[in-house]
Amino acid sequence: MTPDDIVVTRTGAWFKGRRFPCSLGRGGVVPPGAKREGDGATPAGVLQIVGMLYRPDRMSPPSGWALSIGPGDLWSDDGNDPDYNHLVRAPHGFSHEKLRRADPMYDLILITDWNWPDAVPGRGSAIFVHQWRRPSAPTAGCVALSRPDLRWIAERVVPGTRLIIRA
Repeated sequence: MTPDDIVVTRTGAWFKGRRFPCSLGRGGVVPPGAKREGDGATPAGVLQIVGMLYRPDRMSPPSGWALSIGPGDLWSDDGNDPDYNHLVRAPHGFSHEKLRRADPMYDLILITDWNWPDAVPGRGSAIFVHQWRRPSAPTAGCVALSRPDLRWIAERVVPGTRLIIRA
């Protein structure tokens, strides 16, 4: 581990010498082989940040490599979809999650390489780092932080930054 890794435990996330309160999945932290689609669990292990998305109508880009979220941007969560666990565009005939939400939860998203790019159906999709609903509110399996903390981290990560999730 290095200070350039984001290290996540049940008591917080550490990055660049700072600690940030965070929320994890309602299903707890599980070994990677136990993670399943829809279980609400956060997978333990070493993931990498592979992308960054942001809402240009709600914030400026946090980094030069961040991509804007448009009205038709979706994330496939259907194991029968050939594009399972990938960014897709509307209209999309398979189950998916809208990335452009009415609430601010996905205004800024760090995308991890969990079950990506070669997704195994049912192993779980979309382990993001995103804004929390409120402190200590569990997620559907993602890592969530306050908006200011997420922004601070997003301004400093690079593609390939490791996200180390410990049980």
